[in-house]
Amino acid sequence: MDRRDKLIRSGLELASELELEVVLQRIVELAVQLTDATYGALGVLQADGSISEFITTGVTPEQRAAIGDPPTGRGILGLLIREPHPRRISRISAHPGSSGFPPNHPSMTSFLGAPVTARGKVFGNVYLTDKRGAVEFDEADEEALVVLATQAGVAIENARLYQDVERLALLEDRERIAKELHDGVIQALFAVGMGLEGTSMVASDPKVSERINLAVEELDHVIRDLRNYIFGLRPGILADRELDTALRALAEEFQAKTGVVTIVEVDPEIAAQLGSVASEVVQLTREALSNVGRHALATTCRVSLRHEAGSALLEIDDDGSGFEPSTVRRGQGLANLEGRATDLGGKASVTSEPDRGTTVRVELPL
Repeated sequence: MDRRDKLIRSGLELASELELEVVLQRIVELAVQLTDATYGALGVLQADGSISEFITTGVTPEQRAAIGDPPTGRGILGLLIREPHPRRISRISAHPGSSGFPPNHPSMTSFLGAPVTARGKVFGNVYLTDKRGAVEFDEADEEALVVLATQAGVAIENARLYQDVERLALLEDRERIAKELHDGVIQALFAVGMGLEGTSMVASDPKVSERINLAVEELDHVIRDLRNYIFGLRPGILADRELDTALRALAEEFQAKTGVVTIVEVDPEIAAQLGSVASEVVQLTREALSNVGRHALATTCRVSLRHEAGSALLEIDDDGSGFEPSTVRRGQGLANLEGRATDLGGKASVTSEPDRGTTVRVELPL
């Protein structure tokens, strides 16, 4: 099979794959196969031009672990980031832009690289080294890589669109479930509760009246839990907006569902800097507010997002009953908060005193 046929098959294979992670890995593998390279990598770029993800082939997991942290975009890799066009280098170490290799890195000589463009922007760069059976990569290798990079951009766009469609379908389904619960189940429970209250008022036996009132209280608890569940279904939709707006909308909905007066104080500059993790920040806030609604017995609550000591500080405090941390069993809510914060490179903490309310603090890197 000649190279042209291989490129056609590569394009069809990439176009048929809908999982972005699989697409990225296959791009690297196909690039190595087309050019007979020994090593291949795809560096996914962030908005500031640094490498956020580095997918490789030809290097074992043990070798990657021995090398240490992935590259950030210096040396020859940085050259392609600054000047996004195909580049061939016969000897990496002799190039003036080379910064050398870290300890335990395999020795590499020849180089071929090309940018991958998706949605009109450079998504990342394909890097290939050490052509098998030749001193360096040739012009035909470069042409093949450019074609593959074009195919890769289309495949990445296709996978992203598929993710968007899946995400929208999930959000629409969550919205539908929330609406059905609110308009159907909760309203039906309200009607049952009102009927029981009416029966209690005319009951001649005080014991019967007391039992009915207890049943009404249980219904109120069920309604409150359902409202909290509905509240938990919606932050994915809210996070599609600007973070500042999403947090305010989240607080308004929480106040409407629980009756807890909720104040929001957001530094718009910090909110803008956290835009890439807006969904996670909204989920953190939702988790904390859900705990307030379930446990705090609060009348007021405050959500703030501000700058503090070089980090973003998300803080949710309430004037509720509070608790003694050393005597209360650690719940899933706090574990979820800490886990989400850790995933974002930050940390979460909870302080509380009986009758003095509770404060949740989440520090996030900027």
